[in-house]
Amino acid sequence: MIFEHLDTTGHEQIVFCHNKDVGLKAIIAIHNTVLGPALGGTRMWPYESEQDALNDVLRLSRGMTYKNAVAGLNIGGGKAVIIGDPATDKSEGLFRAFGQFVESLGGRYITAEDVGIDVNDMEFVYRETQYVTGVHQVHGGSGDPSPFTAYGTLQGLLASLNRKFGNEEVGNYSYAVQGLGHVGIEFVKLLKERGAKIFVTDINKERVERAVSEYGAEAVGLDEIYDVDADVYSPCALGGTVNEKTLPRLKAKIICGAANNQLANNAIGDEVEQRGILYAPDYAVNAGGVMNVSLEIDGYNRERAMRMMRTIYHNLTRIFEIAERDGIPTYRAADRLAEERIETIGKLKLPLGRAAPRFQGRVRGA
Repeated sequence: MIFEHLDTTGHEQIVFCHNKDVGLKAIIAIHNTVLGPALGGTRMWPYESEQDALNDVLRLSRGMTYKNAVAGLNIGGGKAVIIGDPATDKSEGLFRAFGQFVESLGGRYITAEDVGIDVNDMEFVYRETQYVTGVHQVHGGSGDPSPFTAYGTLQGLLASLNRKFGNEEVGNYSYAVQGLGHVGIEFVKLLKERGAKIFVTDINKERVERAVSEYGAEAVGLDEIYDVDADVYSPCALGGTVNEKTLPRLKAKIICGAANNQLANNAIGDEVEQRGILYAPDYAVNAGGVMNVSLEIDGYNRERAMRMMRTIYHNLTRIFEIAERDGIPTYRAADRLAEERIETIGKLKLPLGRAAPRFQGRVRGA
């Protein structure tokens, strides 16, 4: 069953990682290494089942292939998930054991932070493998990638505003921000600095209170965020929040946020287009974090990282142009841009006279 599924997704390698002494249950998924070694973060989450964890890592790793390709990086796509509650199940032994599994892959997979993981956890992983990014600055790393992801999201927003309204005046518009984690709160800060009206929600009440007190945001209920009369809906939590139930309620003219897999499925992406809402494809918008940590591979430089973040604006502009040129929704235009780059570079890496395998299209999930 698993191999039949992999035939449709195009994954190269799946590694199941287990160490009962430290309670490690993890899965590493390497999707595509045509452009280079697979780079993607490790997520720690209390999945209800091992199948849920597998489904998530397969979906996320595939998304990283597209994200890294659209971002113009010379790296492939991969991802890892650790089954466990990040609030109670973390330990030095667990992360060091995970680091040993990463090391065993010999550089085919390079890890980084994701949901439930922070720079302190990466320090333990780093003790066992060199194939880790997002480590502390004392090791030549870049530290927490969240501010870069948020800044990259701002660049995607500027491109979207310009496309939809013909200007980049962030303060002229209102925003419904869903999710106030490391990236979400940084994004709210950037919006506030530009004079924006901000509505926020999060399952964590302390985060909401911080956004209200420090950045003048207006708090709304978890479900009420979809009914807010805002110009932009910015999902910055988990995926699938633009779906059959929520889309009819959205009043926003733009969807642009930092969350992965914002569209529940392709049909929803088509309906977003039909409703005249401009969708900024998630993996193009939120590429700032992976852009930043990718620089650690060759030697980190913050100024170079900030310049790279600004290319997200141009990537989004290119996607919007492809969508208009080919008469397709923006999410399909982003996929097309990624697939064309992977196919082109794949041909360059093959011996002369040998045809490159056709890259398999992306299947989206919630």
